[in-house]
Amino acid sequence: MQGRSPQLSMELNRLLLLTSFLLHVEEGRASPVQLVCDSRLIQKYIGEAKDMEKGAGQCQALPVLSCPTVLPLVDFNLQQWKSKSNETKRREILCDLALLVGAVVGAQGQVTQECGARQLTQLYQHANSFLLLLQTFSWEAGPWEPGCSPRSMEQTHVTGIFLTYRQLVQGKLRFFFHDLAKDLCKEGQGGGRDPQCGAR
Repeated sequence: MQGRSPQLSMELNRLLLLTSFLLHVEEGRASPVQLVCDSRLIQKYIGEAKDMEKGAGQCQALPVLSCPTVLPLVDFNLQQWKSKSNETKRREILCDLALLVGAVVGAQGQVTQECGARQLTQLYQHANSFLLLLQTFSWEAGPWEPGCSPRSMEQTHVTGIFLTYRQLVQGKLRFFFHDLAKDLCKEGQGGGRDPQCGAR
């Protein structure tokens, strides 16, 4: 009997990580402390984003989308980013994620090829998990409502959706977790490490 396939193992690891996230949310009254103080979590998500982008690039004959998807522009100025409050950063990332999830759903309706459809399903699960997770982190009263209008662009290439997600996780999300860690993590937990360190 052969061992688990790499794909199955990766999916099991993802489910275990998501389960730990949900347990932390329940036990900690939605406190982000436990989620940001272990820098291995965001590094894991960055690795998975890179793997999904690579996997999509290896799919054969991905169609050009006849109905373009609308993707957020996730590049940012680091100095301007640092001047924003954590709540403003959170809401900005939520807006980006909401638009990205919508783009994935739009692409799913146009991609029937098995490899591409499988990768899009995985991307949807990851991006939507982050969308739901960040809605539990709030420093202001009242629920988050997706009434924002982030900078955006149209995209007809499926691989561009994966690129945007990887850039969002590796950029804004990584720095957001780092900023939270500086404020919330106790000294010695490793959460305050500069996100530039060890980045590939």
